Amino acid sequence: MAREIDLDALIRGCADSATDSGIRLHTELEPLNGRGGPVKPAVYASNSGPRFQEDRRWASVDDTEPTHIIVIDNMPSQTNRLEDALRRERESVGVPELVLDLSDLPHLPSHLPRRISSLQFPHRNADAYLRDAMLGEENFLATDIGKDIFGATAQTCGPLMAWFPQSLLFGFWQSHLGKKRSNTKHARSWVSEIVGWQPAAAETRTHGMKGDPLNLNIDSKLRIDPNDQTKWDITTEARNRDRSDEGKGTRLSEIGHGQALFREMEQAPAAVSFMRITQQATVSFAQLRRVSLGDDRPSADAAARALLVALGLHAHNLAFGRGFALRSGAELEPRKTTATWLGGGSDESCETGDGLATANLLQEARTHAASEGVPLDGWSRQVILKPKPQLRKTILETWPELDG
Repeated sequence: MAREIDLDALIRGCADSATDSGIRLHTELEPLNGRGGPVKPAVYASNSGPRFQEDRRWASVDDTEPTHIIVIDNMPSQTNRLEDALRRERESVGVPELVLDLSDLPHLPSHLPRRISSLQFPHRNADAYLRDAMLGEENFLATDIGKDIFGATAQTCGPLMAWFPQSLLFGFWQSHLGKKRSNTKHARSWVSEIVGWQPAAAETRTHGMKGDPLNLNIDSKLRIDPNDQTKWDITTEARNRDRSDEGKGTRLSEIGHGQALFREMEQAPAAVSFMRITQQATVSFAQLRRVSLGDDRPSADAAARALLVALGLHAHNLAFGRGFALRSGAELEPRKTTATWLGGGSDESCETGDGLATANLLQEARTHAASEGVPLDGWSRQVILKPKPQLRKTILETWPELDG
């Protein structure tokens, strides 16, 4: 019978004296178009053009050779998806949120956010957007909340439990304050990755041509404003057909007219067919045991760590507990998930439950943490921030208000 993951188990497993190592979640995934159907892994820029993150790994201890794999979604990307799942369900989850409000910059292009959540900050509590924010008329760094957050470490984690619990789960590096200020680091406790095993091919590129119903084609160069391509005109200067002296911004294809071939360096890797696709997520109790409130209260420390594990389990269910889309051409659905409690002496099958079960576990862990005096001031709260003058100026210079 599978072990039930309840609050008591998490508290015992996260205690200072515990020998438990953590929890491992393993999920077999399948593309929406069926097993073996093509899936688009993440693509990364390189000097030789777009490429996948490839590796060779042991699929089994019984294998005689490692297996060729492609990482479909890597650890940082998975973390972003977990945080965004918490952001979308923030009201029901109760996780704290600080919001940088940009709504008084109405001219910003529509694809840019008007609000940036603390669950979207690239560096979490160590992010430059938070450093360069105002709370009311006061520099955020100078406020009591700001001083506490920017002065916190994993070993004095009270302010982070109160305002940035995700930082203690997913890690942070305070590297944007200067050499003479805090440079604290904390490694991630939750690690997740989606991998495709035995790709049928990894070199295939996406070929094609962008068409044009009118097949526009002229011999004149264009005058193009790269910041506002609605402003362009035809010049009297002839265009060199062999393109030997032709610079970027002189052709119809640069503004979306005419036919255009996908050049070799622009041809992205194509979707890949895999023998199997898996997701593996782990939460390390050993790493979490580095998290402490710093006031010699072991029961409160264990309660705080248990709350972080519950937060991770629920975020995982929210993000990946049903069919999900990573990107265009990468829609996957979970087929079978196995959970393992990694004990000090032996491992056991366990049950994490569905989204309702992890939501209940999270709320129970939160109630218990509060009863132990774990600081939770920011939970179920949203604090609105504004950009500092120099940040506002930088935004305006990057995205100026254009005429008409």
